[in-house]
Formats: sequence, C-alpha cells, structure tokens
Amino acid sequence: MTARTIIVTGGGTGIGRAVAAGFAAAGDSVVVTGRRRSKLDETVAELGGKVSAVDFDASDPAAVTEALHRLPATIDVLVNAAGGNTGMDHPAPEPGDLAAEAAAWRANFDANVLTAVLVTTALLPRMPSGGRIVTIGSIAARRGGGDYGAAKAAIEAWTASLAAEIGPRGLTANVVAPGLTVGTEFFRGRLTDARRERLVGDTMTKREGTTEDVAAAVQYLAAPAAGHVTGQILHVNGGAYLGR
Repeated sequence: MTARTIIVTGGGTGIGRAVAAGFAAAGDSVVVTGRRRSKLDETVAELGGKVSAVDFDASDPAAVTEALHRLPATIDVLVNAAGGNTGMDHPAPEPGDLAAEAAAWRANFDANVLTAVLVTTALLPRMPSGGRIVTIGSIAARRGGGDYGAAKAAIEAWTASLAAEIGPRGLTANVVAPGLTVGTEFFRGRLTDARRERLVGDTMTKREGTTEDVAAAVQYLAAPAAGHVTGQILHVNGGAYLGR
C-alpha cells in the first residue's frame, strides 16, 4: 500500500501513541499532536522514522488556526485521540456548587468534543477522496459516566452528522469506543484492584484491553478497504458492552 500522511491528535501517550506506532510501522508519515511538547518529543524519539510532532492545544480555536501552517498540506487519515476524563485531575464538585459543576462539564466537553470538532473542521479541506477520520470514543457513552460519558456520547452524534456531510466526497468518519484499556493515563493511578476485577469480569474475554487492541481497530477503519464503513461505532471492550 502506498504510504499515507496521518495525523494523530493526543499522539504523545496512551491510545494515541499506540495508533501512531501502528501507522509508523506500516511505513506511513505520521504527525503526532498534543499540548505537552516533552511527551511528543519522547514519542518521536521512540518511534523515529517518519514520525514528527506539532504541539498545540486542540481545544483552542486560535491555537488550532496558528498550527495549520505547521501541519501537512494533504492529509489522508485523521485520528482524533486527544481527550480523556478531566474529572480525574480534580476533586468532584461539592453538592450545590453549580459553578464548579458547570466547569467540570465544560472541561470534559472541551477536551473530548471540541478538540475533535475543531481539528477536523480545520483539516477537512486538506483531505482528498479516500480520506478517513477516526475518533476515539468510550464505553462510557453507552454505560454512563457523567460529564465524561456525555462528552463521548456527543462524539457519536457528531460523527453520524459528519459522516453524512463528507460521504459524497469519498471520505468516511467512524468512532472506536474502548472499554477498560491498560497503558493509558486515564485512571491517573486511581483504578482500585476491586474495580479492575469488576471491569474485567464484565468482559467475555476476561482480560483488560490494550492500547494495541484499540490501535488495530483504528487501522481497520482507516484502511482503503473500509471505504463503505462510515458513521459507525466500533466497540473494543471484550464484550463488556454489545453494540448491536
């Protein structure tokens, strides 16, 4: 297959890094993006080859606009992997603290929805027919999860509209929705043994998912042969939630 140009937001760590590694191993040119330059530099150093980095805050319209001149003129695949549960970084709002509640919801919306919407909107003019857009969702969109789950549910609704909009151009848009996945910063060290056991017990495979499991699903949806698969949610959770 001819080498392609790939952009992976949130490509410095976790799922994004695994996705970037998969494309790099296939010989594609990969640009990883994110806010933390040090993490991006580590990923570039580890993956080498055709991997480069552009740092910017994908939730900031001005920052996305400023970064455009540093991004490739033609993009074959965009993977929106930036995001995560911002609530893991802060204590839960006190009951009745509406300002804190609003801030928590906005933070997860910005981190998970706006990052994908802004970068995709900015880069769509650079994507030729055959282009692929894959956004990382979550099992939380279907099984609950407060502001984080609501943000990931919004990703699913947005992707359905996006797929209809860009389909006539020969582009596809899909979601990969992981369940429990090791090798990420998601739980920030707060996943208890009891909760891990419960989440693994919910699966049919009786194991944790890996970032490589998720990256493999992204690779499928990004492949030229997946041109008639669009507007879909591909669940990667070992059967903990059945997308049927």
